[in-house]
Amino acid sequence: MGTYDDRPCVYMHGYISARLMRLPSKAEEEAGHPGLPVCVAASHFDGLVMALAPFHNSYNYRSAVLHGWAKLVADEDERLAALERITNNVVADNWSNCRMPPTKAELTTTAVLRVEVETASAKVRIGGPDDDRADLRNEDVVGRFWTGVVPAWVQYGEPVESDHNKVAKVPDYFKTFLQTQNEKNKEVAIKAVEPPPKKK
Repeated sequence: MGTYDDRPCVYMHGYISARLMRLPSKAEEEAGHPGLPVCVAASHFDGLVMALAPFHNSYNYRSAVLHGWAKLVADEDERLAALERITNNVVADNWSNCRMPPTKAELTTTAVLRVEVETASAKVRIGGPDDDRADLRNEDVVGRFWTGVVPAWVQYGEPVESDHNKVAKVPDYFKTFLQTQNEKNKEVAIKAVEPPPKKK
């Protein structure tokens, strides 16, 4: 996420010849089109929710859907800033810890889209299973079937060096990122097991 002209936007990148990267320019050529209408969706899985009945099995998750207009970024400063943001969103501080500057070939083969957000919605599911009251009152049912939540999170393992790696130690910034992210991912998934606060 970022901002453009004080409006929220999302930057995406891809190979210059990819269909998605070429469509916005065609849309802008048509009169009255501010870009390509797009929908961007993302979801994150936080746990498996096991209930008494299969119709109440679920997942704990976080999701977001954005609707907006995609435009090809032509300004070089904006393109570089967007690529830096995209890179650092994957691994914090990675842009400044890689070979710089990008080569001409890298820049000419990579397109960046700016999606100017018109509307957005988000949905989160936390807590345990939502079983039927009748099942919860039935001791035979409650006594026979296990219910609960299995938290799930991305866990980064130990880094494995490449065949051509000649750096003796994993960089501190990268080790810190892996440790911090592992702790955060676990904390969020386990916290999602807690039931949502009751409405007053």
